[in-house]
Amino acid sequence: MDTLSYKTRSINKENADKKWWLVDAEGQTLGRLSTQIATLLRGKHKPNFTPHADCGDYVVVVNAEKIVLTGNKMETKEYIRHTGYPGGQRVRTASEQLSRKPHALVEDAVRGMLPKNRLGRELFRNLHVYVGPDHKQEAQQPTPFQLNA
Repeated sequence: MDTLSYKTRSINKENADKKWWLVDAEGQTLGRLSTQIATLLRGKHKPNFTPHADCGDYVVVVNAEKIVLTGNKMETKEYIRHTGYPGGQRVRTASEQLSRKPHALVEDAVRGMLPKNRLGRELFRNLHVYVGPDHKQEAQQPTPFQLNA
């Protein structure tokens, strides 16, 4: 028997079979949507998952302004940032953030579910979030991803 057929393949960025996915966020709960997006970005849905490499897929999210938060999170959930100056901490509620930068809700939720290192920053670059149904990745022909399936 050939012993090479039983070897475990270590996937890297060059030989990873990357696909493009199109996710429609309309009517989806933020946390449940974000976990599935983070799984696609990381590549954990693939049989050749390699934890230390970028073997995940590209994800395009449309209709980010139509995301849903359960309970009273629209009024109580806070997004905190800092200007860099003394006393420069700024706080926005989820409803304010949704009206000003709707794509930031999805991006922040997904970023928090990725590794906090160089690999996580590299994986986050594979995410493209758009407000509205139009996106710039038409040439890549992304496959629609069925959520909750």
